[in-house]
Amino acid sequence: MSAQGEAHLLVVDDDERIRGLLQKFLIRNGFWVTAARDAAHARSVLSGLEFDLIVLDVMMPGEDGISLTRSLREDIATPILLLTARGETEDRIAGLEAGADDYLAKPFEPKELLLRINAILRRAPAAASEPEGPKVLALGPVRYDVARGEMWQGQELIRLTATESALMKIFAAHPGEPLSRAQLVEDLGRDKGQAQERAVDVQITRLRRKIEADPRQPRYLQTVRGAGYMLAPD
Repeated sequence: MSAQGEAHLLVVDDDERIRGLLQKFLIRNGFWVTAARDAAHARSVLSGLEFDLIVLDVMMPGEDGISLTRSLREDIATPILLLTARGETEDRIAGLEAGADDYLAKPFEPKELLLRINAILRRAPAAASEPEGPKVLALGPVRYDVARGEMWQGQELIRLTATESALMKIFAAHPGEPLSRAQLVEDLGRDKGQAQERAVDVQITRLRRKIEADPRQPRYLQTVRGAGYMLAPD
């Protein structure tokens, strides 16, 4: 599987051996790769360079990967793939709620890492040409520019992660139409299964916080009992 247009990846892992192995493997598969040994080093690198994707280990001394993800999401929307040593659901959900796009539990096959990376990099561009309905969707005081994939409230741009942006493009192509969790997982290019459906639930919760006046009683990104989720613009 080839790299998506020679994308530039940032690999952050405190284990020098793993960091080196990941860097060599990803370079061999056509990516440009920069490596960082911890959160502080990653911040330093990110202050001077832009990346297409960040591969980030959760368990690091000092600031951990989940905390770094949450902090980075205040400034950048670069896709983040978390590497978690534990396969526990709580860790995965915490990472997704912090703003990660996907996670991979260690130990993993390098080929699976490659599949996940390529799926994330494919997501946003693949959905860009789909919508043919209205060019701007009104969601109360929030408006979503379908062609640009941008969400605005007044003059303020609402920052979306790569996965949130991909979800909005999927919903915008089917306004007023319920989409099942399984369908959303498939459209996002992810593996089927309950874990990924749960991950979609977390991303929907994050999106509602950006769209809804009261995320607990959603008006625009609705849950349709027995059918899934539906975007209901004004």
